[in-house]
Amino acid sequence: MRLSARTLNRTLLQRQWLLDRVPHSVEEACAHLVGLQAQENLPPFLSLAARLTSFDPVDVTRGLEDRSLVRLLTMRGTIHLLTADDALALRQWTAPVHEREVGISQSIGVAREVDREAFVEHLSALLADGPLSQKELGLALAERFPGPRPTELGQLARSVAPLAQLPPRGTWGGGGAVVYQYVDRWVGRPLVEPDVGEIVRRYLRAFGPATAADVTAWSGVTRLGPVLAELDDLVRHEDERGRVLFDVPEGELADPDTPAPVRLLGTYDNVWLSHAGRDRVTDPVKRKAGQGVNGAAAMSLFADGMLEGLWRIEDGRVVVLQTLRPLTRAERSELDDEIGRVEALLAT
Repeated sequence: MRLSARTLNRTLLQRQWLLDRVPHSVEEACAHLVGLQAQENLPPFLSLAARLTSFDPVDVTRGLEDRSLVRLLTMRGTIHLLTADDALALRQWTAPVHEREVGISQSIGVAREVDREAFVEHLSALLADGPLSQKELGLALAERFPGPRPTELGQLARSVAPLAQLPPRGTWGGGGAVVYQYVDRWVGRPLVEPDVGEIVRRYLRAFGPATAADVTAWSGVTRLGPVLAELDDLVRHEDERGRVLFDVPEGELADPDTPAPVRLLGTYDNVWLSHAGRDRVTDPVKRKAGQGVNGAAAMSLFADGMLEGLWRIEDGRVVVLQTLRPLTRAERSELDDEIGRVEALLAT
């Protein structure tokens, strides 16, 4: 079946729970979306508020504290808010992404030249007695591996080992220094061998239909074309350019005429970073308006399913910086409602 751009847009929004909010828990949302981008502290909370009918930000704090949720470097080499089950599998799958980062990261610098086997062994021993802050870990590593700066050694550690960021980092209103512990030690269960086929199917349930390049854009993992081709249960569609799009057999396609309400999303929201072209949710010309490489120069305002404005928070209030087209009267009313929701969240 050939699918229009509008159908793909609405289908993505439907699977992302951005057409209608849903009555699910934070943990269910993290599982369905295969993690939430959490490089910055606030965006995961905005992502959840945009998707869930009832959202208490303290539920994220509880999840991090009871270890049912974890902050961990995974897809695209960035921090994600994940369920514990996903943290134990996805870190294994994305290991090549982190290894590439070791080779190119300026933050790691000359630390990449240390003896890797000795480094990993010493890192494990350092954390055997309990978590350490990023600063403490870097200084302790520098005693054993002189030459690189402690900060470089700390950056190397988080790339070569599955180190979770522990609370209060990522909690509602929390912060402070980054504190690390091996994710398997933190949640009390071993890392597991990832089921790559099932990971791809879960991606498609939340982001599909999609190409292999789209899955790579989302994950950072390459050479996925053969993986999708070998999954005999997947169905195939085409986009308007004739490219093959894979989907799960139960994947529902949205009606292209379904209204898409205004939503205020944070920087690095999942809907931004999970397709190779990113044109499902933004016009290329409009994307350049004040946007950085990852669409993070400001937070994003979506109307009719597309990027149509930029916003930020000032003193607990939503400030719309610009709209990229005139909003309709109905959209302005929806925007007022969304502003009220976000400001109520910030006041929590």
